[in-house]
Amino acid sequence: MDLGLIGLPGAGKSAVLRLLTGAPAGTRTAVAQVPDPRLDVLASLFHPRKLTRASIGLTELPAFLPGRTPRAEVNTVLDLARRADALMAVIRCFRDPAVPHPLSAVEPERDARALIEELILADLERVESVAARLGKSHARKPEETRALEALTLCQPVLEGGQPLRGAGLTEEQSASLSGYGLVTGKPLLLAANLDEEDLRGGQGVPAPLRALAAEAGVAVIPFCAAVEEEIAALEAAERADFLAAYGLEETGAERLARAAYAALGLISFLTAGEDEVRAWPIRAGTRARQAAGKVHSDIERGFIRAEVAGWADLERAGSWKALREQGRLRIEGKDYVVQDGDVIEYRFNV
Repeated sequence: MDLGLIGLPGAGKSAVLRLLTGAPAGTRTAVAQVPDPRLDVLASLFHPRKLTRASIGLTELPAFLPGRTPRAEVNTVLDLARRADALMAVIRCFRDPAVPHPLSAVEPERDARALIEELILADLERVESVAARLGKSHARKPEETRALEALTLCQPVLEGGQPLRGAGLTEEQSASLSGYGLVTGKPLLLAANLDEEDLRGGQGVPAPLRALAAEAGVAVIPFCAAVEEEIAALEAAERADFLAAYGLEETGAERLARAAYAALGLISFLTAGEDEVRAWPIRAGTRARQAAGKVHSDIERGFIRAEVAGWADLERAGSWKALREQGRLRIEGKDYVVQDGDVIEYRFNV
């Protein structure tokens, strides 16, 4: 699963990629581990030889200025955005004379709105083009007819300045459009890159940007790249005191990683033993047998049952053996819908 980072020049996209992945400056594509304290709890119980966190891919897209960047360059960015599974728009909220804003004044709401409107315009142009082509075809395939019907529903939504995320399309209608490269149906996050003073003073996300996020139905995650860079340079033992000085319990990078994971529609089920404690990413709503296939195709094929515990129940019991003795281990079949934080032992036979 891949998250595309978009934004205006100087907004902090490169910093977000470095902070989330640890990649060196100049890297454009890297993998970020998703922080999950539940894994650390299980590792303290099982002392595994290996601990594996869930991960997501990040790709930094080229910066552009809506309305000013040449159209060919914007189209390159849009083509990359179409390949991503979700988008994170990094919005500049900090004021720094050493980093002049390309539009002079720092106005986060204006920048975010311009990005969102650019994505809506790109989708509208594509919907009109594809609908016109399909409408002229006299030999449409059934799937193209379904797509044309869905496109007809999309056009007035986009003309009204709204993204397709809120268009109310059914799962079948969305699937019929999956090959047409529409971007506003993808999950979107806003990452608000704050001033250090605003972070320390608790001012947080500027009110106009919060209002726009609410209007667009997207989450906005505050962080301060300058502070995050300082935290990343500290020893682990020093970080808690540093965060406390800002009134924080966790880093902005941790919040961004978890928000991105959720935006991709992912949850984690866990496996725990002496060999490995691991988080397995799955789509929310995945059933037990399909989730087993993440671990190994043989387990999915020979599925018998899933032995399931909530991670907190396993923590309180201290071991699988104690959990069984307490009668708190659940036996679930192939159609059980796996929940975030389930710890699962699979029984199978091939």
